[in-house]
Amino acid sequence: MKRAVWFQSSPEGAKAVGVLHHFVTKGTSLPGLLTHLVFLRVSQINGCAHCIDIHTRDLLDEGMSIEKVVLVPVWHEAEYLFSDQERAALAWAEEVTRVSETHASDEAYAAALAVFGEKDLVDLTLTIAAMNAINRMGVSFRMKPRAKA
Repeated sequence: MKRAVWFQSSPEGAKAVGVLHHFVTKGTSLPGLLTHLVFLRVSQINGCAHCIDIHTRDLLDEGMSIEKVVLVPVWHEAEYLFSDQERAALAWAEEVTRVSETHASDEAYAAALAVFGEKDLVDLTLTIAAMNAINRMGVSFRMKPRAKA
């Protein structure tokens, strides 16, 4: 079934999502590579092919090795490849994306806070929330990845 092109059907809604996306990519002190890493992990959890494609490309463009990118889904098993900040961001991204299961536990919050501090943790959580919103639009309206066969 053909689905709506959501950003054409609701340009004001798309603009609102775009403002949040712009803030989390340009208006925080979080490194761009970390932001794209979080975007990729959240998109993997949510199964958004369009966003997985985009943020894999972004990470490669930012200089992350292909070996590291392909291990993002199993970062727990390859922790040595990821910095303390990256591991904390990935763990918090999983906790917040799966909030219906985790309820953003006190233990996970304390661990993330210890690495990020209050302001950056709020900005990281906004980053996670933004990608979750975009993933829901991408999956719901079947946005296609750029990848070619």
